[in-house]
Amino acid sequence: MKRLEGKVALVTGAVGGIGTAIVEDFLAEGAKVILCDVKADDVLARVAELVKAGHPVFAAPANIVDAAAVRDAVDAAVAKAGPIDIVVANANIGGRPATLAKTSAESWRADIGDNLAGQFNTIATAIDGMKARRSGSIVVVGSVNGLTTLGQPAYSAAKAALVSYTRTMATEYGAFNVRANIVCPGTVRTPAWAERVKNRPETFETLMKWYPLRRVAEPREVAKAITFLASDDASFITGAMLPVDGGLMAGNRLMANELTHEEL
Repeated sequence: MKRLEGKVALVTGAVGGIGTAIVEDFLAEGAKVILCDVKADDVLARVAELVKAGHPVFAAPANIVDAAAVRDAVDAAVAKAGPIDIVVANANIGGRPATLAKTSAESWRADIGDNLAGQFNTIATAIDGMKARRSGSIVVVGSVNGLTTLGQPAYSAAKAALVSYTRTMATEYGAFNVRANIVCPGTVRTPAWAERVKNRPETFETLMKWYPLRRVAEPREVAKAITFLASDDASFITGAMLPVDGGLMAGNRLMANELTHEEL
């Protein structure tokens, strides 16, 4: 039996790099998938493509920062797909200002809205049903930016808050047999990096030296971790924070080299 057989999953940021990989892996594991993304035309086109290929997918185009809009879109999809068993709160907007000195009140609010408030709005569309059925799995997509200082302070603050939010959900919703976990990816080779790579083609190669695995992640590698946490294979895992970062948070090899005068 497939891991997600018979499950209905809501995936936000569903037509982005990681979102596309999540949808593909969930479908391969037997789930019905509701695709939610602010890019309405892309959602409708992707859903049409997947339906034509025989996959059980449903469109819920919406900006998750708009609580009413995302609820209306998800409710319409649920009427066709059935009650939601899994939420993957994946949608996010990459950090805007790189430093506090360049961060304005407006950009701070925008990053918090896109990367924190939007996740709350998304999960709110499904949590009452999960609690009533006493079953559900929530996977939040955070970032290593929420675990250490890597620039983009407003984005990072939102990602750090998601760790606390996830643990609070695990604590409060556990009595209803609803699990909540968060994955924190490092650098992932997605279209979101296109502009930076265009300006500096060596970007990924430059970053590789910081990762013990000496490479950056592919979207499918993040998706596989999410599929595991969403599935019943992780039935006793809740409140966990899982870095999917090639060892970045394990330690600083370059600094260790300087301290020990040895190449590790």
